[in-house]
Amino acid sequence: MPTREDAWNLVCEYTQSESLRKHMLAVEACVRAYARKNGADQELWGMTALLHDFDYERWPNAEHAADREHPAEGAKILRERGYSDEIIRAILSHADYCHVPRQTPLEHTLFACDELAGFLTACAYVRPSKSILDLEVSSVKKRMKDKAFARGVSREDVIKGAEELGVPLDEHIAFCIAALREHADALGLRGSL
Repeated sequence: MPTREDAWNLVCEYTQSESLRKHMLAVEACVRAYARKNGADQELWGMTALLHDFDYERWPNAEHAADREHPAEGAKILRERGYSDEIIRAILSHADYCHVPRQTPLEHTLFACDELAGFLTACAYVRPSKSILDLEVSSVKKRMKDKAFARGVSREDVIKGAEELGVPLDEHIAFCIAALREHADALGLRGSL
């Protein structure tokens, strides 16, 4: 089984964008926190989250093809490099257009944290402090109503993700904010605080 260091090297090999790398790290932080909470394998869950978009920059998949580009290309690379079927299946399941139904807690958690981590990062960047440390759930909920803000983030997926986890949306948002706060420096989310 490859290590987290192997996974990070793969991310760096395929992704030049600093913001996309930070997105993968942010999703990893949220998913690892859920693994800890649920007594699951933090390394397995963390690596899955870290790798979920590693192929996105090279194969962005604007047409949402199920069998090519992101995440299908990444799945092939992961298979060749010895990653487990559990990791590969979870990554495929995070993109609805791959038609891999989410079944396991890991699969539901990755989906639930992906869009939300991106949205929380955007919310932090527009604060006067540019920080996750003073971001509140109420502010996030208000931003969700503004369709022009972070328009690339699917509000429906954020809501559906919390539903799939069986967690109230406010609780899910608060949990992910707390997870990102633990890694504020590494994620560039400390801002001026």
